[in-house]
Amino acid sequence: MSTTRLAAGSLPVHIPDVLETLAQLPNDEVFTPPKLAGAMLDILPSEVWTRPDFRWLDPATKSGVFLREAAKRLMIGLAEWEPNPANRRQHILRKMLYGAAITQMSGDIARRSVYQTRDATGAGLKDESMRGLLVPFGDPDGNISYVPTEHTLDRNGRHCVICHAPAALVRERREHYAYSFIHNAYPVKEMTGVRFDVIVGNPPYQIGAEGTTRTMPIYQHFVRKAIGLKPKYVLMITPSRWFTGGLGLDEYRDEMIKDRRLVKLVDNPKLFDVFPQVEIKGGVSYFLWDRDHDDDCEFSTRIDGRIISTAIRDLREGHGVVIRDNKASALVHKILEQSGGSVESWFWPRLAFSQEWRTNYRGENEQPFEGSVPLIHNSGVGYVHPESFERNFDLVSKWKVLLPKAGDGHGREVSYVIGEPLAVAPGSACTESYFVTGAFDTKDECENYAFYLSTKFARFLVLQRKATQDITSERFRFVPSLPMTQRWTDADLYSYFDLAPDEIQYIESSLHPREPVLSLNSAIPASHLPGGHKYRASGSANGLDDDEAEGE
Repeated sequence: MSTTRLAAGSLPVHIPDVLETLAQLPNDEVFTPPKLAGAMLDILPSEVWTRPDFRWLDPATKSGVFLREAAKRLMIGLAEWEPNPANRRQHILRKMLYGAAITQMSGDIARRSVYQTRDATGAGLKDESMRGLLVPFGDPDGNISYVPTEHTLDRNGRHCVICHAPAALVRERREHYAYSFIHNAYPVKEMTGVRFDVIVGNPPYQIGAEGTTRTMPIYQHFVRKAIGLKPKYVLMITPSRWFTGGLGLDEYRDEMIKDRRLVKLVDNPKLFDVFPQVEIKGGVSYFLWDRDHDDDCEFSTRIDGRIISTAIRDLREGHGVVIRDNKASALVHKILEQSGGSVESWFWPRLAFSQEWRTNYRGENEQPFEGSVPLIHNSGVGYVHPESFERNFDLVSKWKVLLPKAGDGHGREVSYVIGEPLAVAPGSACTESYFVTGAFDTKDECENYAFYLSTKFARFLVLQRKATQDITSERFRFVPSLPMTQRWTDADLYSYFDLAPDEIQYIESSLHPREPVLSLNSAIPASHLPGGHKYRASGSANGLDDDEAEGE
């Protein structure tokens, strides 16, 4: 909380909240701004602030902001129970608030935030003016401790069996990210019998999995462990990727969607909105879990610190994902009721032609040779022998619509959603950089399908199953399969599915226009030849990376 202090004979001096400043600094740890912590605490029932018997735990303490903000509210809420402020403060800090620090330094920072001193005994307190606020403990850590622990490697010694951290992180005298709460080192034995009523926090989001190029989500382990302790409430903020995807999060997503104890879910989809110094693609969300709740969930959208939409929803109606837009959720259900199938079934496997033709594959030769087949990749065209195909060689002779595997997914309020659909004549194949979204016997069907995927209607439905830039066939589950013997426009689709004017306006205002790339007279699109907007010479430093959003 910022304060203003007056020095004798001077103008007011603004003293910023150190935790607000800390949250603005670039750092590997995502520190929670006090305003965000306050917004999260706001969704707890008011009864928690009047319960002196409740115990609170932050299982991933960094700055201590949740415990500090909770202490402020408890000082107010428990005033009637204990009128004496000193006695009330002593009870709150000694009997109610606990934290498991993620590093030794974060433990020091958290104790300074909550106890006013790094050493909870009060020894070495430099500012004697704070002595009156100090609640001394018999232990330097007080109730906020860092418990060193180790990873438990699998039998092959490759990664941790609990958090999947690679063996490379297990090293002496360096931070190895073995968090005590999820590695069964916290609560410590001395706390046996202590039952927590409210577990609140902002857990670590990811950990290196393979070398330095891949990360695994880790926050789900904190959520599961917290729920497993059976408190009355769990309140946590995590990335929103679990809504629709996330590496290794399929089971976690299924568990959360089916858990009827989720009372509230607040989605923050805008990039940099919550954590200004950290790019968390897909945004973040916080939820309230109530042990005694057994009903639908209150889903809210929060942008620029303001709730703009709230609806009571059964999350299970999202067909395996959390639809993050309340108005869109109603639209999806309306369309699905009239839909007889999905274009998801039209997609071919991710590596449609060969397991070896991944995103960095450029073909056997840069130039055509006798009998060669053109191979479309993300920065041009290579050439391969027909014998190199492991499967689906018959697809070469089909009219195809290809789609870049990376689309727009960086948390913008208005987006393209997908890259440019690419309609190509028979005679070519593609690497993993492209999905074969459909294969046809006629030119007209191929062209019509490319335009269909480009409509705002279709892309709006894809958006509801997509939180990041990655494209998979599953993202298209809401897009109805329609006859491609006609050219579908947005106007046609709005009329066909009987959308109301306000529903049409909502879709129209949500997306940028998108046009397909047509190569109906050649198996090799001009966009991928020298001079085309996709072409990059071999070895060019400007080669397009599949991790970048296409078409922006």
